[in-house]
Amino acid sequence: MNKHLKSVACIITASIIATSAQASQVMRCSHQLPPENHIAKIIDQWAAEIETLSENEIDVQVFNANSLVKAPDNAAAVTAGDIECAFSISSQWATSLPHMSVTLEPFAMSDIETLKKWGGSRTADELNSKLLSTGVKNIAWLFTTGRTVITSKARNLIKPADFLNVKIQGLEPSTDAAFMAMGAMTIPMPDKLAYQALAKGEIDAGVTDVSAAVSEKYYEVQDHATILPLFSVLFNGYVNPSWYDRLSEKSRQAIQNAGRKASVWAIEASEISAAAAPGKLAEEGMKIHFATESEITALREVMVPAFVKAFSQSTGNEGIKLIQLLGESE
Repeated sequence: MNKHLKSVACIITASIIATSAQASQVMRCSHQLPPENHIAKIIDQWAAEIETLSENEIDVQVFNANSLVKAPDNAAAVTAGDIECAFSISSQWATSLPHMSVTLEPFAMSDIETLKKWGGSRTADELNSKLLSTGVKNIAWLFTTGRTVITSKARNLIKPADFLNVKIQGLEPSTDAAFMAMGAMTIPMPDKLAYQALAKGEIDAGVTDVSAAVSEKYYEVQDHATILPLFSVLFNGYVNPSWYDRLSEKSRQAIQNAGRKASVWAIEASEISAAAAPGKLAEEGMKIHFATESEITALREVMVPAFVKAFSQSTGNEGIKLIQLLGESE
């Protein structure tokens, strides 16, 4: 009898251990955003949703503000299996997967209804396949802004001629080419470095999303801001494929469903943040100019051909196909 009880006890104990092990699948997720950023808050909400939908089979541990891995190293860390998950901004793929910059085509993705359908679009499907070929599985697209701000001193930068000989914050090669077509000199750098460069006079103008101009305090080092629907910036979330494939079906579905929900939340939060940002910049003393349709047309005529040429040179026929697909989705 005692032997039987011991056997039952062993089975129960093994079952508990197995359940516990399944419940404790750790998902360490790295991103660069400070905790107060509206997309950082969406990522926290997304993490909680995964835990809820998976019934705590997954323990999502979010590390913000580069506290686990530095932003440029996130993709390599996930590919190597050093961490399970990360989020990167479109321009950070410029070297390893330049195709991701298609979303940065000037003035191409300013329609909110188009963005709502982005996750199921043919363009997104193509990018998901390209990401998988680099060693990561994409699980979320988080729209962070469709409103760009170009900051400057003493005057607004509005028409192409205004950019001649202006040293401006760069993003990645294809968008840099668009600015250089107007005579600007681009110096690629993230927002935190751009703030310092602007303060020291190393560059003349900044380029960021309108919400980031507030959170990164560009108004402390610049006094003019031109707001326009220039670039649509996306953060994409991705995981290590081998880790993902080992999860239960319920956990995999939880990740996919949470990603779809987060895409909607991000659009809503980004629109709210972007709507409030110009007023906050004005309150800090910046002179705000909203680009008119004719001004946008003049910029588009110069910037888009230069972007397309540079993007196509780095991505070949695949890039040309992506631009065509993006145009069809508008």
